[in-house]
Amino acid sequence: MKPPKPIPRPDKVSLWRYLKLFRKDLLSAQPQRLYRAWMAEFRTPFFRSFMINQPELVDTVLKQRPEDFPKSDRISEGLRPLLGDSVFLTNAETWKRQRRIIDPAFEGGRLKDTFPAMSEAVQASVDRLRGQAGTVVECEELTSHVAADVIFRTLFSVPIEHDVAAQVFDKFRAYQRQQPLLNLAAFVPVPRWVPRLHARKTRRNAKDIRALITRLTAERAELIANGQAPDDLATKIMTTRDPETGSRFNTQEMVDQVAIFFLAGHETSASALAWTLYLMALYPDWQEKLCAEAQAVGEPSFGSMSKLRLSRDVFREALRLYPPVPMMVREAACPETFRDRGIAKGSQIVISPWHLHRQERLWDNPDDFDPTRWGTENGKACQRNAYIPFSAGPRVCTGAGFAMVEGPLVLSTLLRHFRFELVEGRTPVPVAHLTVRSKDGIWLRVVER
Repeated sequence: MKPPKPIPRPDKVSLWRYLKLFRKDLLSAQPQRLYRAWMAEFRTPFFRSFMINQPELVDTVLKQRPEDFPKSDRISEGLRPLLGDSVFLTNAETWKRQRRIIDPAFEGGRLKDTFPAMSEAVQASVDRLRGQAGTVVECEELTSHVAADVIFRTLFSVPIEHDVAAQVFDKFRAYQRQQPLLNLAAFVPVPRWVPRLHARKTRRNAKDIRALITRLTAERAELIANGQAPDDLATKIMTTRDPETGSRFNTQEMVDQVAIFFLAGHETSASALAWTLYLMALYPDWQEKLCAEAQAVGEPSFGSMSKLRLSRDVFREALRLYPPVPMMVREAACPETFRDRGIAKGSQIVISPWHLHRQERLWDNPDDFDPTRWGTENGKACQRNAYIPFSAGPRVCTGAGFAMVEGPLVLSTLLRHFRFELVEGRTPVPVAHLTVRSKDGIWLRVVER
């Protein structure tokens, strides 16, 4: 069973046509040969890029020698107006210090502590959706709303209806549709002192979002100082000292981190959940299996999440077919040789979950939607070696465990209460905004059970 493709994949495209297609239709932009190649080279007038699609090479870059392949500044340029110097963009000692402060907030029992707030946000989404039952709903908006609510409740102990939270959500929706994954600075060498080539609306929305986050952060700092702060993720991060230096995040640094928490914890979850709902409408037999599982479990608790095995496998399969971040870019910090090919210092190394998750030499039936694959030997091997929806190695997403609780929880709860059905003539086309979204939204009919 294969999700439909917009058009047949071309076998070859020029770089400039590729970039144009990449924004227009992510699937059809990818030459067929990239799904079976171990490595490919792209040339621009200014530098070379190498896509690596072989597990051993990906392992070298992400796990074995990550300091030799830092985050690429070229890609960071498009995100800096919003994210500043957040942990998602930094490298070397700055990044290490940030992770030492952030990681404890997501360890062990902290995930259990955030579950009640997460569950409240999911129930609120059910209550909102009841008023839309029987109508056609744009599911990216639905999942964006619940994912944003989860973030604000777990990070700042406020629901999405909170005045500032609502404003951040509204402005971020505008930002993500204006900001491409790549901008011109990724392809043209622009010195640091030259003004960045960002759209005026993009800059204004980023400035407004950061001002709102600054307000929330300053209010929390005051509560912490007065001993009145709730025990949530923001308080944990703002009160954690770097074990090596004893320093804590100042307000500006915390604003940078909150911006990436919102991007990573809201935008990526919203993308993954919307595509999962589409797949459930496309394959109603699986939708009914998940409904039955959710009904058997009943009102979920943190302890019962392990019983939602089918929901977890379906969500994992949706992340394989529609990874929210389709490509990651690193930069060679020194000359390198991959597959007998010389790679100059400064070359861009592209790691693509989109291609790796559909690599024809690795996966059985890579284009098929098959949640049972995770119980097969091939699926288990590929999960270890060719499955990176949250990246891998030292820079693996801090919130990966958080997402793998949130996703099955939202999915199983929605399917326990509602059935999602396809709408004729509304086949979604994946495109690359900040994450993998649908060109014209994901429209499904919602029926209350």
